[in-house]
Amino acid sequence: MILTPAPLPPPLFSTTRHRVRQTTVYFNRKTNLLLPRTAASVVVRDVDAFTESSGYLFELSSSEAESLTDYNISKIASIYRKKPLIVLRRLLQIGNTLGKWLAFRYLDSILERSDLMFEVRASQLRQILVKLGPAYIKIAQAISSRPDLIPPSYLNELSLLQDRISPFSTEVAFNTIEKELGSPLDQIFSEISPQPVAAASLGQVYQAKLRSSGEIVAVKVQRPGVQAAISLDILILRYLAGLIRRVGKFNTDLQAVVDEWASSLFREMDYVNEAKNGIKFRELYGNLKDVLVPAMYVDNTTRKVLTMQWVEGQKLSEVKDLYLVEIGVYCSFNQLLEYGFYHADPHPGNLLRTYDGKLAYLDFGMMGEFKQELRDGFIQACLHLVNKDYDALAKDFVTLGLLPATADKDQVTKALTGVFQNAVSKGVQNISFGDLSGNLGTTMYKFKFQIPSYFSLVIRSLAVLEGIAINNDPNYKVLGGTYPWIARKVLTDTSPQLRSSLQALLYEEGVFRIDRLESLLSESLRARTERALVKVEDNNSNVVIKQILSFTLTEKGAFVREILLQEFAKGLDALGLATFESLTYAASANLPFAPSPQSTISDEDMINLRNLLRLLHLLSGSQKIEDGVGDFSPYTNKRVKSEEVYLALNEVASIQDILPLLNVIPELPTDLQQQLIHLPFDLVGKLVSRVAARTIRRALL
Repeated sequence: MILTPAPLPPPLFSTTRHRVRQTTVYFNRKTNLLLPRTAASVVVRDVDAFTESSGYLFELSSSEAESLTDYNISKIASIYRKKPLIVLRRLLQIGNTLGKWLAFRYLDSILERSDLMFEVRASQLRQILVKLGPAYIKIAQAISSRPDLIPPSYLNELSLLQDRISPFSTEVAFNTIEKELGSPLDQIFSEISPQPVAAASLGQVYQAKLRSSGEIVAVKVQRPGVQAAISLDILILRYLAGLIRRVGKFNTDLQAVVDEWASSLFREMDYVNEAKNGIKFRELYGNLKDVLVPAMYVDNTTRKVLTMQWVEGQKLSEVKDLYLVEIGVYCSFNQLLEYGFYHADPHPGNLLRTYDGKLAYLDFGMMGEFKQELRDGFIQACLHLVNKDYDALAKDFVTLGLLPATADKDQVTKALTGVFQNAVSKGVQNISFGDLSGNLGTTMYKFKFQIPSYFSLVIRSLAVLEGIAINNDPNYKVLGGTYPWIARKVLTDTSPQLRSSLQALLYEEGVFRIDRLESLLSESLRARTERALVKVEDNNSNVVIKQILSFTLTEKGAFVREILLQEFAKGLDALGLATFESLTYAASANLPFAPSPQSTISDEDMINLRNLLRLLHLLSGSQKIEDGVGDFSPYTNKRVKSEEVYLALNEVASIQDILPLLNVIPELPTDLQQQLIHLPFDLVGKLVSRVAARTIRRALL
């Protein structure tokens, strides 16, 4: 056997990842594998902290272990009903370790040394969680993604749980690979790192080169005993959840929430399922701009071994790249609201910035499904929240399963108004989860709100993403980043439910709410992922006009285009009436003894006229209306005055900013220019129909 020096392989996923061990490595020419120089040259810890402290949990028979491949609380309970001493030992271990830590924290506060001992206690908590195992580490991982909620010392320590957990024996890992894949290691890989390059709660990762193709891959091996440990911990947590619900009289089925989380956790322990998820995720989102989803090698994957494409980069949370955060928001929008298949565990260790500036997703074990009716309901809830339609929001909460159908809708509407009005008044770009949760707790208890099991994973996914974004920008709000995509989807989606929602939103009691259309259009224009546009806002009116036309003239904008044509026809009809009345008034004023003509312009006509003005301003790239022109409301002004008509006509005559619209037309694609040519004919047709209908109606009346 001839040995020649070889460097350690580059770290998997991140250049800042935890290096399990630094040592000289040599290349074995006979087996063509990377191996350590001698067993004595490195200090190897045969037993990791989890196995050392909780290894007694692994003592299950082969039949018992096989029965735990899928989550079934009845099977878990039947197994541990026969092992009362193990259950008791686990309860004592949890109570002793966490209880002792809490006692020390209390003692620190009594002795007024909390600040001094903060980092020490944070480190102790991390070590306790590692010893307790994967279930508690998973909970801590979710918490560690919220820098706005967790003190820095604890954040730093808990973030180590994402990928820097003490590894288990490499010998055990290599034996697992050979047993699972059914071949000696050197027949599968021409090279493999002698030690794991990253270790997490459920497994650890090695870098390797496939002998068959020479491709560099990541090989993830499952930690021994995790299913047994997680099963018992879930049994305990589920019991505690039921106890807390009964004592606290919560409306939410906390055990169902635990069951949903446990089911996803068991699916995560099945690496075949993870490979399938990764393939589906790559098919759906791998083609998005600047998104990288690694390929899966299913021929070298089993329930306990996963082989996937090697990815290098840095944690997204460790680099300042707001552009990639926006890409993450856009990708999350697609996951949650377009396809309903989403990454339910996007903690910082699973989101990387590759060296070529792309956002890489890793770890597809925990995924969620968001049904179509729930996706539509979620979009409608966001729309109604932003537009302060709390009556409709109460109905949305019933659709989403957050509120029982028997709840008093009027009282709920009143309560939601009090809870959300301050948060929403800041504007959609400034709404955070913290703002929305403000005083919601009392309202949820009073009206028997419940958190459906599916919703906990959705909220967790969004909350984690906001936590990562806050690390880049303390003022970032994930709802503000997502809403532009929601607005665009509402304006373009062909779903009957969403079109009905848009119709109801834009027409309140039969009155066209152009302010809401303006808001939706302006928000949808913010839905951009181009790197330059994310960093620099372009307020050029020509750009705005071109974007509006490009949207409304396409097939996706057909529904909104029809609404705009209808409102233009109403406005032009009102303009004709106002012009005729103005001329009649001017003529009668010059005739001696002529009676003052009575106005025939109704409140509806006046609203249509003002909507026409706002539409013209919108198409000119300026959404500001001159003082006095946009103040008309059917609820505050019931009498039409000739001065108002004159003001409106004067405003129409003074609109010179419409000229940029003509300058933009030649810049449009040919197919859109052809579509634009047909619009005047469609508009004339609608206008003639409206004038004819009004004439007949007045003649009959």
